[in-house]
Amino acid sequence: MSSHDSILRVGMVGYAFMGAAHSQAWRTVNRVFDLPARVRMALVCGRDEPKVAEAADRLGWDGYTTDWRRLVESDEIDVVDICTPGDSHREIALAALAAGKHVLCEKPLANSVAEAREMTEAAARARESGVRAMCGFNYRRVPAVALMRQLVADGRIGEIRHVRATYLQDWIVDPQFPLVWRLQKDRAGSGALGDIGAHIIDLTQYVTGQLVTGVSALTETFVRQRPLVAGSSGLAAQADGNGSATGQVTVDDAAVFVARLDGGALATYEATRFATGRKNALRVEINGSRGSVVFDLERLNELEFLDATRPAAEQGFSRILVTEPDHPYLGAWWPPGHIIGYEHSFTHQARDFVEAVATGADPAPSFADALQVQLVLDAVTRSAERAAWTEVEPALAEASA
Repeated sequence: MSSHDSILRVGMVGYAFMGAAHSQAWRTVNRVFDLPARVRMALVCGRDEPKVAEAADRLGWDGYTTDWRRLVESDEIDVVDICTPGDSHREIALAALAAGKHVLCEKPLANSVAEAREMTEAAARARESGVRAMCGFNYRRVPAVALMRQLVADGRIGEIRHVRATYLQDWIVDPQFPLVWRLQKDRAGSGALGDIGAHIIDLTQYVTGQLVTGVSALTETFVRQRPLVAGSSGLAAQADGNGSATGQVTVDDAAVFVARLDGGALATYEATRFATGRKNALRVEINGSRGSVVFDLERLNELEFLDATRPAAEQGFSRILVTEPDHPYLGAWWPPGHIIGYEHSFTHQARDFVEAVATGADPAPSFADALQVQLVLDAVTRSAERAAWTEVEPALAEASA
């Protein structure tokens, strides 16, 4: 933390979907949680000046710039929050760390293993000077997920045998949906695999405390040509309207793989943006020797839990409503039974990041943790290309689960 007493001045690069979610978190975090530092939303950056000026006003930022280097180099910034497409993560993060800024970077960490390794090495060097770096896997911060991890760590489901994870969306089912940046490998790195598959890889490793060691994968691109974009390039983009100008989709539309975890569990993963009717359906189920536990994002205030040590006549999945004040994060919110939503996961992420930076602790997931996810993504890609079992390469350093 800088010498500016108890203020953390944040500069954010990018202001679209993730930028709006992060802004909500920065605006809210000190109004909900008692933290050792206060956040000041100092500067937001985007390439289009009229749009970033409007976003700064709408999202609550003190000022704006069209040059991310100005933001990174400013003496008025302590934290750089990276909410851009993956092709710019490396350059911005390396510059910010070199400038002594704490970094929060959206997932996946980078577009390649080489970039992720370089970023992880830079974060390790910066840490020696008290500079902290974290990757934004926000679903870790859903209270039900944090409780799920506690149940597993406390041995409530025993030895883990199976991990079953799916993340299903349908926003590109229409072949006339335009060629947005998320469908271009040079911008996004990969498709459904990196965009949503990264989430369930991180989530399962976080909940189980086990790392993926090898995979066997299939990927598919169902629509290989799409209309070029007119106007917005986000999830609500529109085609250019003439129907003739198209471009090539260079990422996967869907990825499925089986995996082994280092604790002996077998795992299955499915990530697709072609699951017609599924909007943002993330589900993780863990089966163990003493029970099972299930999380479904569409019911994010709940867990399903089965205690197999109970008499057979009493067994069955029970619903845990995760709204009690002694559940993770929830003591700061509402009375029991008053549910929270998607945006709260980002507020909890901001809480944990601010607390770590202000106290000199190591935030999680670290860049090393995010590198480990990147290594799994890379193994999945290589396995699909070779149609063969593929080992996950070792990380540079031991990643904390």
